[in-house]
Amino acid sequence: MFTKMKNIDTAFKYVRGFTLLVIISCTVICCYTLNRSFQTVSHMQDKVYILAAGKAIEAYASDRKDNVPVEARDHIKTFHKFFFTLDPDDKVIKTNVTKALYLADESAKKIYDDLKENGFYSGIISGNISQTIQIDSVTVDTRDYPYLFKCFSLQSIIRTTSILKRSLITEGSLRNVSRSDNNPHGFLIERFSTIENRDLTVENRK
Repeated sequence: MFTKMKNIDTAFKYVRGFTLLVIISCTVICCYTLNRSFQTVSHMQDKVYILAAGKAIEAYASDRKDNVPVEARDHIKTFHKFFFTLDPDDKVIKTNVTKALYLADESAKKIYDDLKENGFYSGIISGNISQTIQIDSVTVDTRDYPYLFKCFSLQSIIRTTSILKRSLITEGSLRNVSRSDNNPHGFLIERFSTIENRDLTVENRK
């Protein structure tokens, strides 16, 4: 009888030990699973997805200094497209120039005022002339602040009877300003000037 009780007690200890081991193992697995789940959720919340053309594109955040050359070049291209893209429509001209002047200082405003005073925009409207610009390249020196730049582009002046191609080279500098809806890159063009604007070819329109 004593031996039987001893065997039962030993068996109970084994069962109790095995049960505790199972419970501890389950607890460890649950804790690990919960921890990994929280890490995964946290990682997913750090991501931003942009919906474009019906496709979800993951966006990555980075410091401004990593994107300065890219943003600077795009800022300069945007300014030139607004400032030099003209159609024989007073509202279109005012809209484009207004958008451009948000991206530059009074040096660009002075050029606009001089052109307006000399009847340039009136001639565009009365002559049914359109002007487009194609940006060839933009160089920005980000080693020194403010950042100096040069923009190389090709102008097309479209008249009723001909299309004039002109080489346009401009330069200036960029300084940092606050970002806004009108200036999303947070740059301002200063000391803007044209260093070359010469005729290349004239093509007759049929």
